[in-house]
Amino acid sequence: MQQAHQQFVDAAPGVRLWTEQRGPADAPPLLLVMGAQASGLGWPEPFVDALAVQHRVIRYDHRDTGRSTWSFDERPYRITDMAEDIVRVLDGLGIQRAHLVGLSLGGMLTQLVLADHPDRVLSATLMGTSAMSTAPYTRPDGTEVPVDELPGIAPEVLEMWARPVEDHGLEAELDRRVEHWRVLSGGQLPFDAGYYRDLERRVIEHTGRYDVSTAPSRADHSGMLRTEALAANEVPVLVISAPAEPVFPPPHPQHLAQVIRGAALVEIPGMGHALPPEVQGPLAKAILAHTGEVG
Repeated sequence: MQQAHQQFVDAAPGVRLWTEQRGPADAPPLLLVMGAQASGLGWPEPFVDALAVQHRVIRYDHRDTGRSTWSFDERPYRITDMAEDIVRVLDGLGIQRAHLVGLSLGGMLTQLVLADHPDRVLSATLMGTSAMSTAPYTRPDGTEVPVDELPGIAPEVLEMWARPVEDHGLEAELDRRVEHWRVLSGGQLPFDAGYYRDLERRVIEHTGRYDVSTAPSRADHSGMLRTEALAANEVPVLVISAPAEPVFPPPHPQHLAQVIRGAALVEIPGMGHALPPEVQGPLAKAILAHTGEVG
């Protein structure tokens, strides 16, 4: 693992975000944006190291995750505020423009920054997410599908998310998180429970607590559509298609690549809504090829 530099940045009054940087300080910056309820440590170490060969890689903890301020109960915020946090992280680290890589909710936040602050984005990579657009999906045969008729979240995932998270101790929480990753992985690749248990143990050690914030589900989700801005996009965008994706299954990636002007689409075989070792190499290769094309 490469040497990393940790730093806190101020995102809003009373809100500080933990950040970590690794890779050459003079390399093009690349900011990793995780999903809901996920610490920046959700980005696996070997994956971060692979990107850091060519980039100054930054990962950070969202509000109410990891070592960042847990503030929602005292100061509720909107999902769009979390998108502005991306810009605040760049500001706090003295970065004018960066490559953005967003997963799940992080992909939605990245789209908001693409639309609202395109001058801060060198390129964007989006995965495991859905389009912040009302434009319909056009099938290969030319017929159109309204957004609200695209495939929904897999029932197994919805059932897991509907269960209340109860405190039965650290090991029981690790069991729950491993089962969550099993469901999110999608079933096309072998599932290594030990890998995810080790990952989540590191996340908990980093955080200093094992409870999970429900802030993202309680936050105001209004004002997130950017249909016109995404259709007029001029930033290079790569959409990752994950065939085993259970949260935003195909054709969500294909729809995303249609509604964002100029977007390219790359499929990572076997990938679901997780980042197991089998997908990290191909994913890093696709991202580095994409960022390397940006002058």
